[in-house]
Amino acid sequence: MSRNTDYQFVPTDTETVEAQLISLYESITGVTVRPASPEKLIIQFVAAVVIQERAINNRTGNQNIPSRAEGENLDALAELISMAQRPPAQPAVCTERFHISEAQQSAVLIPAGTRVTDSSSTLIWETIADAYVEIGSTYVDVPIRCQTAGVAGNGYAIGQINTFVDLYDYCSECSNTTVSDDGADAASDDEFYALMRASMDAFSTAGAMGSYVYWAKSVSTEIADVVANSPSAGVVKLYALMNDGTLATEETKRAMLAACTDATRRPLTDHVLSADAEQKDYDITFTYYIQSDSEKSAEAIQADVDAAVKQYTAWQCAKFGRDINPDKLREYLAGVGIKRIVLTAPEFTVLHTGTELDEETHLAKYTPQVAKVGKISVTNGGYEDE
Repeated sequence: MSRNTDYQFVPTDTETVEAQLISLYESITGVTVRPASPEKLIIQFVAAVVIQERAINNRTGNQNIPSRAEGENLDALAELISMAQRPPAQPAVCTERFHISEAQQSAVLIPAGTRVTDSSSTLIWETIADAYVEIGSTYVDVPIRCQTAGVAGNGYAIGQINTFVDLYDYCSECSNTTVSDDGADAASDDEFYALMRASMDAFSTAGAMGSYVYWAKSVSTEIADVVANSPSAGVVKLYALMNDGTLATEETKRAMLAACTDATRRPLTDHVLSADAEQKDYDITFTYYIQSDSEKSAEAIQADVDAAVKQYTAWQCAKFGRDINPDKLREYLAGVGIKRIVLTAPEFTVLHTGTELDEETHLAKYTPQVAKVGKISVTNGGYEDE
C-alpha cells in the first residue's frame, strides 16, 4: 500500500512569505521597500528563516499522522492501536534430517543449538529444541532455523544444508529435507503502515475475513496477498501469495496456521486449513516494430522491451484474482520507443478472487486464482516508416 505524500499544514512558498513581510513592513514604517534596498535584504533573510521554521512545522505535523510518519515516529504511533510493535526480521526455517552411523540400544540426543551449515559455510543454522534418534532408528527430522534473520536464509534447496558445525554422538551425515523459507526482513514503513490499518480487523474474535487476513499476513513481510474464505460451513481456508508472485511454501503455510489457530484468535467453531490457490497459465507472444527514424538504437529498445515485459509479469502475479489483462502489457510497452506491436497472447481472462459468495449459502464459490506466466516469445519485426 502506497502511503500519502506530505501534507502542507502551512505554506512554504518563498515569494508569498516575502510579499507578506514587505507589506507588513511598509504598513508599519510607511517606507516603500525597493528591490536593492537594505530593507529588502533583511526581509529576504527573515523570510528564509520563516520558511525553514515552516518546513520544520510541516515535518513535525506529518510525523504525527500514521499515513506519513516514518521510522521511530511510526513505531510510537503504533502503540496507540492493537498492533503495538513493528514486526521484526524473522529467521528462515526448514527441516533437517540428522543421521547416526548405526542404530543404537539407547536414544541418541541431538542437543538444542546443534549447528549446521552449507558446504560454503555461508549461513549457520541451529536446532530449536532437543531431539532424540529413537532406539532402533538411524535418523530423526528436526526443525532448524537460520541464525541470521531476514530473507537471506530463504531458498536453500533440499540437501544443500549438509555440513556439521557441531558434532553429536555417532553422527554420520545431515541434510535438509525441505526448502528453507519463512525468513523475512523487518517491516518497512509502508508494510508496517499497511499492517497497522489491517489490525483494526483484529479487534474481533468472531472470525471475520479481515481478521484472518491480518493474522496470516502478520507472520511475514514476504507475504504479498492473503485470501481467507469458507467453502463449507465451519471451515476456513487460507491462501497466501508471496512478494515474488509464487504460492506460499509449506513453512509459510505452517506459520500462518499457527498464527490463526491460536486459542485467543480462532473461534471454537472454525476449522482452519491452509491451501494453494489455482494458478492460471498464460503466455506472452508479440512482435514489435520500430519507427525508421527512431533516435534509440535497436539494442536499447530491445532492453526496454524486455524490462517492460518483466514489469508486466511482476504486476500480473502480484495479487489474487487479478485478471490477465493484455492492455496492461500494452501500457507498459507504450513508453519504450516502439511504433506498434502485434499482440497474439495473452488474451483477456477473468480470474476469481476467492471471495465471491454463493447467494443462498453465503459460502465461497471459487478457489482464488493467480496468473502464472509460461512461454514468453518476443520478436523484433524490424523498422517501419511512420
